[in-house]
Amino acid sequence: MSHQPSTLDQLKQFTTVVADTGDFESIRKYTPQDATTNPTLIFKAVQQAEYKHLLEKVISDNRGSSLAGEALQRAIIDDLLIAFGREILAIVPGRVSTEVDARLSFDVEATVNKARYLISLYEKAGTPRERILIKIASTWEGARAAEICEKEGIHCNLTLLFSLAQAIACADAGVRLISPFVGRIYDYYKAATGKDYSGPEDPGVQSVEKIYTYYKKFGYTTQVMGASFRNVGQIESLAGCDLLTISPDLLEQLQNSNRELVRKLEPAAAARAGADRISLDEKLFRWMLNEEAMATDKLAEGIRKFAADIVRLEGVIQKSL
Repeated sequence: MSHQPSTLDQLKQFTTVVADTGDFESIRKYTPQDATTNPTLIFKAVQQAEYKHLLEKVISDNRGSSLAGEALQRAIIDDLLIAFGREILAIVPGRVSTEVDARLSFDVEATVNKARYLISLYEKAGTPRERILIKIASTWEGARAAEICEKEGIHCNLTLLFSLAQAIACADAGVRLISPFVGRIYDYYKAATGKDYSGPEDPGVQSVEKIYTYYKKFGYTTQVMGASFRNVGQIESLAGCDLLTISPDLLEQLQNSNRELVRKLEPAAAARAGADRISLDEKLFRWMLNEEAMATDKLAEGIRKFAADIVRLEGVIQKSL
């Protein structure tokens, strides 16, 4: 009798699976290709006993620094991000995404400088830049910063992405990867309508399908990585997407299931789809984003939340100092 592979193993046949966590044990358990972190995940991780040593080591390494106050806190956070990233890269064969401070989301120059600095820290520690994706919020300024970074061989993951306008701006900038947020779109429409959505009716799933189709139709090389899932159904509905970044609890559900998985997204089918190419400049980007209340709200909220978690992380560091 043939044994059906787990749903997770089936998914890995046509989608690169990424672990959305700062928890090393989960990454070891589910053997993803890549991993991604964000300020919220790092903040949660440093509260746990098994990761305290990383924070303590980074603080100890910075004790003799000439920096003080906020500058010292920022340096410690950057070193902490690299410490987590390098621990993760010792487990995954692929790449890790490391996030730029969300408070720089509307500052092109500061974002580029931070990306260069983070890459320099990785390279000093012996990690090649090919294994790093710098995560940047997909504002207009974020896309411009990523365009500069990509030309310097600093590959970027544009996050907090909720609309086709953002996706086009990122693809035109030549970024390596985008992370459209399925679950947060679903949350917005569920709250707005009081209706629960599943499968192909899910607005978060539809958003990623639309972006994936647009990219494949017009030959963009930017990869689409669906993110922020609320349930396994959303993941199954996007089987075939270039990458999917999945939290440990949903990875476990996929690992424990043997349900047959059908590929939903195919490059060839997407390339045949009817779609008009949009010539995007800053004015049209801002107008298209403005016209989509969900994307406007969720982008602003996401930046605020990530910024707040950086501030909370600074608080933890301040206490430790």
